[in-house]
Amino acid sequence: MDLLQRMGMYPVPPQAPSTLGVEFSGLVEAFGEGAEEGKEERQGFEVGDEVFGLAYGGAYAEFIVVSTKMLMRKPRELSWEEAAGVPETWMTATQALYLIGSFRPGQSILWHAGASSVSIAGIQLCAADSASRIFVTAGSQSKIDFCVRELGATAGFNYHTQDWAKEILDATDGQGVDIIVDFVGGPYFQGNLDAVARDGRIVHLGALGGTQVPAGTDIGAFVRKRVRFEGSSLRSRDEGYQGRLRDMVLEHAVPRLRSGEMKIFVEKVFPWEEIVQAHLLMESNQTRGKIICRVG
Repeated sequence: MDLLQRMGMYPVPPQAPSTLGVEFSGLVEAFGEGAEEGKEERQGFEVGDEVFGLAYGGAYAEFIVVSTKMLMRKPRELSWEEAAGVPETWMTATQALYLIGSFRPGQSILWHAGASSVSIAGIQLCAADSASRIFVTAGSQSKIDFCVRELGATAGFNYHTQDWAKEILDATDGQGVDIIVDFVGGPYFQGNLDAVARDGRIVHLGALGGTQVPAGTDIGAFVRKRVRFEGSSLRSRDEGYQGRLRDMVLEHAVPRLRSGEMKIFVEKVFPWEEIVQAHLLMESNQTRGKIICRVG
């Protein structure tokens, strides 16, 4: 998201400032007029509280203005850097898995871009909630090994060297998977339709590979398999929707992060002065987890 916005290719919500960044952790410095007048608007927060949360933008800064509906109390078990890596990532995974994918224990799932921060969160969530099988795609064997050995995925497939849709069908005796979470878009459209199970759901969260489907794409699976395809975004949602997701993260993820059952994987922490190097690392597509910048 940050890379696309920097290049002018991301549709920024009207309420967002031009400053990049949607995730943060820090101390409550002050409240606006509405929150000063009533404790209901404060959501129980006080000046000096240690918090982390989601914003429409503006997190690349020393100070940020954000709704209290999007704040969470920072657990003492998490560092400031780990807490800053939670909000957008874990809320997006929660949205994909539960609100859109309607995941239930015992279902199977495929996470594309398995070593991305959203998939890292999602794999852990569905493993903890008793998914029957968890598959991933990734661009290297090291990333696949990471997903299987450290996150709990069942198996992974290298999209450079393997026909992942065929591998999914082989691994499921031709049945396919119940849910597919996709960030790639057009190039994976046919493969997703081939690999999804009857009455399955394809959750479309991005189009890193482009928005055009290849010529000759066969959409027959929509009727034949009764497939549901739904796209979504998080940043453009209103505070009520985002607040609902915040509450779901507090229920499903935060207790497990505090106990150590689930982990926040931070690839590297940069000082603010090295933000260019941080973006270059993001562009390299070599990361397994979050890149965090420490401001101030």
